[in-house]
Amino acid sequence: MLNPVWIQTFATVAGSRSFTDAARRLGLTQSSVSDHIRRLEESVGRRLFIRDTHSLALTADGESLLVHARLILEAHARAESQFKGPRLRGRVRFGTSDDLVLGPLPRALAAFRDMHPDVELEITIGKTVDLYKQLDTDSLDLLIGKRRQSGPAGVTLFKEPLKWLGKAGTVIDIKQPLPLLLLPEPSITRSLTLNAVAAGGLPWRVICTSSSHTGCIAAARGGLGITAQPAFLTAPGIDSPVNVSSLPSLPEVEFVFLRSKRLSKPAQTLLEILQQSDLRSVA
Repeated sequence: MLNPVWIQTFATVAGSRSFTDAARRLGLTQSSVSDHIRRLEESVGRRLFIRDTHSLALTADGESLLVHARLILEAHARAESQFKGPRLRGRVRFGTSDDLVLGPLPRALAAFRDMHPDVELEITIGKTVDLYKQLDTDSLDLLIGKRRQSGPAGVTLFKEPLKWLGKAGTVIDIKQPLPLLLLPEPSITRSLTLNAVAAGGLPWRVICTSSSHTGCIAAARGGLGITAQPAFLTAPGIDSPVNVSSLPSLPEVEFVFLRSKRLSKPAQTLLEILQQSDLRSVA
């Protein structure tokens, strides 16, 4: 229906407001330009231009199609650029916190692998504080994790509120110490959680300490207590406590990326894909 050749001709005519000028830009005859527009109008079943001997203007349908035409042509240009160029090769040493791996990140990494199958993607999953140390010792090219209070700030990718999670249907007795499931020190999520609990004035105790967010979620699913996790995380059998409004409000956590001083072409390409992706969405 939307032949890309006709679309290119349509966008060129719309930009120049002249069949003659569009023909010159495209290296076509004026009759070929007219034929492309006629066939496109027949294909979409709408009139795209109002034209007479002295003027040429887009109709309302033409204005609408021009928006789509630009997106189509941009996507076409990106695809051509990818497949015309040499295949990307090399290695990327990438570090990420496991809460992102449990959420939206794998989809973006899979897109990178599909586009560049010859690149070796070496992924390290761990606590953000440990990943920062590996970047400092040049053991990683890129990392995505939570912003730390000291050291290099990184570039913000997105901010996400933390939320309380426990076994589905859990009601927390706020007269008793909050049963917390936490990562061990040092941990950005742990610090944010304990600061929020202290600000809320409620007593608490650590029921379980896990080295990973996965472990905290498993303990929450088992009914051992409650954990604080980024809002994009979902898992079967866990949900916010029924009386979550009685619990201390949790802050946002900021996810940032940091890079090594010398970034290879494969690492730069992965970074661009991650920046363009919606890492908050798991749909």
